[in-house]
Amino acid sequence: MKAFLHPFARTAALALAALALLALAACSSSGKRVSPPAAAIQQLTVQANGDWALELRLHNYSSVSMRFDSVDLEVSVDEHVAGRVRVAPGISIGPTSADVVQATLKPEGMARIAVADALAGRRSLAYRLQGKVNATPDEASKSREFEVDDRSALNPAPGLDGVLR
Repeated sequence: MKAFLHPFARTAALALAALALLALAACSSSGKRVSPPAAAIQQLTVQANGDWALELRLHNYSSVSMRFDSVDLEVSVDEHVAGRVRVAPGISIGPTSADVVQATLKPEGMARIAVADALAGRRSLAYRLQGKVNATPDEASKSREFEVDDRSALNPAPGLDGVLR
């Protein structure tokens, strides 16, 4: 003998399942999450006087917009300290987005040599950014300080002398 559900019971079971799925979806999408930002060097250009023009890429991994108030990072290349970059971008970056800010740096001697060697040899150059980023989450009144310790590498830009990307 076949067992079957009464049409009302079947409809009620389907409605209950749909309601449970809807409740689960609402729970997962309504929370605001503030995550630590990240920083990276998008481009390093050696200027005629030996200083570096940096394009710093600031990443907002939060689910809310963040206003980036200040950046204070120690820059190292090939494990040689190049110096400190301090900028006050004052820009707002949307959720899970990034933007670029300009900075200049008068590099220390060994770091300057490491960059010149990488450019002359057309090889990649490891770097590290370590320090603090102050940012204010959307709709918050107080800035938060985030520790940054990011590592990556740059490569000579084809056709552009003195540029690493």
